[in-house]
Amino acid sequence: MAPSGQPVSRLVAQKVRRLPKGRPFSIRLFATLGSANAVYKAFAQLVNRGELVRAYPGIYMRPKRVQYVGWVFPSQKATVDLIAKQSRHTLQMHGANAVRRFGLSTQMPMVDIYYTSGASRKIRHGKSETWLVHAPPVAIQHPGTKVGMALSAMFYLGKDGWDTSCAAVIKKALSPDELATLMACRMPKWMRAVLETA
Repeated sequence: MAPSGQPVSRLVAQKVRRLPKGRPFSIRLFATLGSANAVYKAFAQLVNRGELVRAYPGIYMRPKRVQYVGWVFPSQKATVDLIAKQSRHTLQMHGANAVRRFGLSTQMPMVDIYYTSGASRKIRHGKSETWLVHAPPVAIQHPGTKVGMALSAMFYLGKDGWDTSCAAVIKKALSPDELATLMACRMPKWMRAVLETA
């Protein structure tokens, strides 16, 4: 029984039904409703009844059905963002995607990849897979911004691929304020030298 005197399963079910469909959430939101074992049992019951879908260990969602589309599941990015948030890790766009976004490459990565401040790992999401690749703090400055995307592209190109033509493209894509922020970031000397001469 929960401190309120009601069964934990009932409290969990009531709270779950107030959450929006199709959006991932962490089981940690329910930690105050009872013991960890009782909460997990309540979640297992809801999954067995089809009221919940397990998107990843500790992350669930209420299934959402859309006419003509069928069952809709949360995007890989939404699930990965939640995993990173509850792990207190930073995510940054991977360099392969960053160079493509700047028009420096047309190649599409075969899987979704992100740089992370946490450990490298692979995350299964239904039939899809997302890779989290550990990167040093210098490579994940200003995450989620065009400045962070520029840094990601620069590190991905590396010393041999980073030249003034690439730097000119990136500088043109940034606003004056974004460029000033980029120039204030920590980066290797070879990277800064090319950026300043482009």
